[in-house]
Amino acid sequence: MSTAYYALFHALARECADLLVGAGDARRDAAWAQVYRTLEHGVAKNSCKTTAARGFPTGIVSFADTFVVLQEERHRADYDPIARFVRAEVLVLIDNCEQAIKDLRSAPRQDRKAFAVWVLFQKKR
Repeated sequence: MSTAYYALFHALARECADLLVGAGDARRDAAWAQVYRTLEHGVAKNSCKTTAARGFPTGIVSFADTFVVLQEERHRADYDPIARFVRAEVLVLIDNCEQAIKDLRSAPRQDRKAFAVWVLFQKKR
């Protein structure tokens, strides 16, 4: 569960840094790493919960919904000593994670950029 969630989290962090600083050679810049590391788990989750209401396109909303579910499942896996997971259910969540990353990457650039700003620059609640 943790690996699936962190794949999603790092895909989002990379997308944010690529969109706001640049990809390729820009990834060596300190600014790229700073944006990448700015993404916070709780802030991102809270932002993702309200993505649909903000008018983002379907692919981004799908990503955001999956992000929330996988973060909750990761917390359950990591912190609930009696949590048990069925292999088939975990495989579905992994498939959902892979699809969510594809959905995010296929969204229009201006929407991905707006989403990056949305998940990075919200106040902690």
